[in-house]
Amino acid sequence: MVLDAATAGLLAQLATGDAKPLHESTPEEARALMAAMAELAGPGPFSVRAEEHSVPVDGGDIPVRVLLPEQPVRGVIVYYHGGGWVIGSVDEYDTLGKKIAERTSCAVVLVEYRLAPEHRYPVAVDDSYAALEWTSANLERIAGRKVPLFVAGDSAGGNLAAVMALRSRDRGGPPIALQVLIYAVTDADFDRGSYTEAENQTLLTKEAMFWFWDHYVPDPARRSEPDASPLRAESLAGLPPAVILTAEHDVLRDEGEAYADRLKEAGVPVDFRRHTGQMHGFLTLLMLPGSERGFQQVVKAVKARIAQEAKMQPAYS
Repeated sequence: MVLDAATAGLLAQLATGDAKPLHESTPEEARALMAAMAELAGPGPFSVRAEEHSVPVDGGDIPVRVLLPEQPVRGVIVYYHGGGWVIGSVDEYDTLGKKIAERTSCAVVLVEYRLAPEHRYPVAVDDSYAALEWTSANLERIAGRKVPLFVAGDSAGGNLAAVMALRSRDRGGPPIALQVLIYAVTDADFDRGSYTEAENQTLLTKEAMFWFWDHYVPDPARRSEPDASPLRAESLAGLPPAVILTAEHDVLRDEGEAYADRLKEAGVPVDFRRHTGQMHGFLTLLMLPGSERGFQQVVKAVKARIAQEAKMQPAYS
């Protein structure tokens, strides 16, 4: 397969610019580029209301933005943004978060975890877990009643969502009804086939992943820790059901699919789909048709899980 026409057209348009390759950029330059890309999404649904809160963490506090749909809240999704743990922000994911809130009837909590290299691993993990615990403690205030709690994220945010599911299991933390992992980083292994395929070097390249990991976890010995590479966890048994999206033309494709396979082997229900003709980042590129197909998978799975939880937990009905 090849990239779909709309995606190929976007890449051709971006190629006419003068931006440096990501791996040759400073973090500040990369952050500015991602902010400019995020503006292409336009505003989110105006019916979704936003609240700003702070979560205490070691060394201070971090912001979270709670996005509330107009309709009664049926669940709460803690969403971790992508950007290789180095770039990205709550503001840049506001439109995506509002769209998720509107279409799932869930409140969406966007987490402004601290970024590398200013704050290296495991700061992002610890911040993310603090935000998850804060959300769990405020669940009924956010939703107005008891509702299911979900974790979700894309790319590095998918990595953090997966790690949250593991950490919550291992620490007896907040019960998670579903983990939504969108072309997630699951392993610091650059020798997988999807890393070497030339057609996968699109918005995210092998060199860019070296750059991200070098900023986030500069010590290669620590990259095998499950909090960095959840695929290396000794066991994935007992984790919440998972929704996993991968892109056909993505250097992260194989590790995302390996995670899906390991979850299935551990007896965890998995809703998996490889999105053909798509590249890394397709879901957040809201102007592209591939994004809508990804949204449909996520929204359908979240609604189905809410219905299942309501049957098991009458208080959710």
